[in-house]
Amino acid sequence: MDKRWLIPDPPDEESQKITEELCAKLKLPKLVADLLYHKGLRTAEEVQDFFNPELEGMFDPFLFPDMEKAVLRILAAITNGERITIYGDYDVDGTTATALVYLGLKRIGALIDFYIPHRMIDGYGLSLGSLDALRETGSSLIISVDCGVNALEEINAINAMGMEIIITDHHNPKDELPPAYAIINPKLPGCPYPYKHLAGVGVAFKLLMAVYQKMGMATRENILKYMDLVAVGTIADIVPLTSENRTFAYIGLQHLIEKKNLGLNALIQISGMNQKNLDTTDIVFGIAPRINAAGRMGSAALSVELLISTDEERSAEFAEIIERQNSLRQQEDQKTFHEACEIIDKKYKDLQHTSCMIISSDDWHQGVIGIVASKLVEKYYRPVIMISFKDGFGSGSGRSVADFDLFEALKHTEHNLHSFGGHKYAVGLTIYQEYIDRFENELTRYVSENLRLEQIQPPLQIDYEIELYDINNSLLDAMERFAPFGPGNNRPIFVTRQVSVANYPYNVGRNHLKMKVVKDGINLDLIGYNLGDYLPTLKKNSVLDIAYTLEYNRFGNKTSIQGKLRDLQITGG
Repeated sequence: MDKRWLIPDPPDEESQKITEELCAKLKLPKLVADLLYHKGLRTAEEVQDFFNPELEGMFDPFLFPDMEKAVLRILAAITNGERITIYGDYDVDGTTATALVYLGLKRIGALIDFYIPHRMIDGYGLSLGSLDALRETGSSLIISVDCGVNALEEINAINAMGMEIIITDHHNPKDELPPAYAIINPKLPGCPYPYKHLAGVGVAFKLLMAVYQKMGMATRENILKYMDLVAVGTIADIVPLTSENRTFAYIGLQHLIEKKNLGLNALIQISGMNQKNLDTTDIVFGIAPRINAAGRMGSAALSVELLISTDEERSAEFAEIIERQNSLRQQEDQKTFHEACEIIDKKYKDLQHTSCMIISSDDWHQGVIGIVASKLVEKYYRPVIMISFKDGFGSGSGRSVADFDLFEALKHTEHNLHSFGGHKYAVGLTIYQEYIDRFENELTRYVSENLRLEQIQPPLQIDYEIELYDINNSLLDAMERFAPFGPGNNRPIFVTRQVSVANYPYNVGRNHLKMKVVKDGINLDLIGYNLGDYLPTLKKNSVLDIAYTLEYNRFGNKTSIQGKLRDLQITGG
């Protein structure tokens, strides 16, 4: 689908003056200084903090209003020998958060276990069906991670059973909050915690650090001990890698290289990534799908067992099981994606007037519909909701497009739903089959009234226009200091105009475009993932405007510069 290129305004006098000062003070290329300015960094100190995130820059966990109360309750439970159960979500964010709190409290003497809901049996988040099991274990205190902020009925039931719950969550709360003992969530109305974009594992980490702080244990060693788990959960949850999240990712990725967590190390080994320094791409496309696979194809408790394992042999066994489950998940993904595309092609004949897509089936595996919904958004660029029905009851996952709040849309149609949760770009829901038509009509109407036409075309934010002769090792070395890359800190996207295709383009792998371009006698190798559909329109000497990112391509002992094509526009030839 053609993208809408968003070109930044040319620099004014003030910005030029600031970037010249940054160049002089930090010995940076002008282009890099301009990119830093676009990120809102104006002084040498701000740039140094960005390039070298430090633990000292993190916020005090006691800025959460209920933190003191929560910490004192946990310490009382440890002192009194009460059983504490960590109740986590079944995705990477939830399982890493569960492992983090489990390990962190166990080592200070807590009598502790964990519970991860089964996607097919319990559904998302706190479930009434799981509460009897928790009571039977003798738990008196539950700590939820990455879920619970909207579980009104379930938390009333917990209280009625004589148990208490501390909620840690990062999802958007609805208007009525549940009557929990304490709620730690940066998105609560009026919460003074300065950073609102923590992942669930980030919120759980703040709780653990507050406990350690209260006990006088918040040493650098203890703060770093589980930072690899925090990094994996944060990066996998696709939250903005800014502020504290950037610190978690930056320091946690370094910590991951030390291979302290046996379970993560076993996953790295089995996925063939043990020969390199890991980056965010390795987490998102290598580690995260494997951890997720356990919860998608079976029980995510297996992922937690892997992450808390202290035995190398057992860790390797868990990793092998998860690797097999991931292979099954990939097969299920492909099958479901093809079926969903067939349904969409039959159901939505006029894409120009289709504001969103709501599709359902009795045959889809609940564990993969979220992934497939993301792929459908990528293909059709509309908000998509996929629902898997079983015996008249449906579980659904939805994904949205840039700047459209799908969570808010569901709030306007929630009278049709049994339950729902999530955030702006990703939602989960349950619904009875008899309400599906009314839900679809009302949601479609809301989306068509609130989704602007220009949002239907995917935006591509361009950072800078350069020439091929601007590209060199000095530029890439400086840009590598922007890592870790992710939402809120993506790799800079460059535009070069009027390049010529220097060879005969060809496809590799699954529809990936490979070609070489030239301008002013300078060549650049390009690969465009999922851009193979352009091949019939390209030939040698075609003239293009290209939008791309730059990376080092390391193959054996050879290192070269490669462009990753994000979009192209044919202008001649």
